[in-house]
Amino acid sequence: MLELGVGTGRIAVPVAAAGAQVTGVDISAGMLEVARERAALSGVEIDLRQGDMRDPPVEGEWPIVLIPFRSLLHMETDADRRAALRAVKKHLAPQGHFLFDVFTPSREDIEETHGKWLQREPGIWERADWFEDSRTLILRVRGEEGESEMSLAWLSVREWKALLREEGFVVDKVYGWFDRQPWRGGEDSIYVCRARS
Repeated sequence: MLELGVGTGRIAVPVAAAGAQVTGVDISAGMLEVARERAALSGVEIDLRQGDMRDPPVEGEWPIVLIPFRSLLHMETDADRRAALRAVKKHLAPQGHFLFDVFTPSREDIEETHGKWLQREPGIWERADWFEDSRTLILRVRGEEGESEMSLAWLSVREWKALLREEGFVVDKVYGWFDRQPWRGGEDSIYVCRARS
């Protein structure tokens, strides 16, 4: 499996522990260091590489390419999204599957969270500033160790499907959650795709 946006190895480590060969790419050296520590503690080997999902530092093809935890939303322009999808297609084996998850915020979520610091778990606070005209979210997270900020940009399910089709993918399934319930118009969407032959 090739995981783009591997982060701290939250998915890669258990997948490797189950016996799969995993290559993980992330732009953050700090996250990769945590992933290495997690892998060592679990007694598994993961090929971890620092790089950008638009041009990952890998060669070859994989039967599964995964971009988890809404990481594609870090691609804020159409050009960036297309570059990431082209990289996926380049490294996806014939008959392989590409999986990713994203969200489209609801009106209620925007109204309930915009500009407010909310405690997500003990000691972890989060603030969402929504910019609907540009469909961009500035997300700030703070805890005992400091504060970080990230920018995310969303599309609708219809737009994701069109973009995937234009970039040569077939969408086999769109789920509404990780329990495989069908997508029925909710905020979260999980895609199972393959390259068009």
